[in-house]
Amino acid sequence: MMVISDIPSVTVNQQVISAEQISAEMQYHPAASRREAAVKSAQALIINEVVRQRAVALGLYAGEAPFDGEQEQWVIDKLLAAECPPARASTDECRQYFAANRGKFATAPLLEVRHILLAGDPRDLPERDRARQLAEHILQSLGNGEGDFASLASAHSNCPSARLGGNLGQISKGQTVPEFERQLFAAPQGLMAKPVESRYGYHVVEVVRRVEGNPLPFEQVRADIQSYLDTKVRRKASAQYITRLLSDADIQGFDFGLDGSPLMQ
Repeated sequence: MMVISDIPSVTVNQQVISAEQISAEMQYHPAASRREAAVKSAQALIINEVVRQRAVALGLYAGEAPFDGEQEQWVIDKLLAAECPPARASTDECRQYFAANRGKFATAPLLEVRHILLAGDPRDLPERDRARQLAEHILQSLGNGEGDFASLASAHSNCPSARLGGNLGQISKGQTVPEFERQLFAAPQGLMAKPVESRYGYHVVEVVRRVEGNPLPFEQVRADIQSYLDTKVRRKASAQYITRLLSDADIQGFDFGLDGSPLMQ
């Protein structure tokens, strides 16, 4: 078992990061092993320190103590703005992304759905399992042509829609719980092949009708694409900037291996 005495101290431009600091940081870096957690902790503290030192050198930060995650990102943003303001994505780049991802830019589909809810409390595993088994049995019966969906919904569904034969009417995105919606809107028209699990239990679902969304014009989504691509640019610039700070720093007791994984020396 690794103890504090097994963790070497690290220096960053003659500034010591003690074994005690690395050990205390480990609670924020869960890992498969204590050694791996120590490596992640040392890495985080070293990055924090090179950023702090550079910010102090440029007069952007006056503190001597390590800063927390929110402060660190704020300081990194200030450093990037001062030393290498990232370029924004061009209109051509936005258009290229739009053309390559046309399927993402459309109004949401509209679904006409009916379902049979077999309720099962997530905290009651036996009840949850019984709900799953009954859902699978009903689905198998429907697949074999045994029974009518509306009749089975009236007999078994724990949803108020049971009195309507399970009919939920027309559904658009945002009207159901996320775990149900994700599977529902990815499904083709017809009876879904497997029960859909949600916080409420298991659902036997039929997409009675699916009306696909309409494509959106570039100008309507341009701002969203610009924001997305600009964020990617900033993240890349931030990573490259930190790598440069690490490369320029005199770090003793830790090898970042900038072309691979960091390893304690």
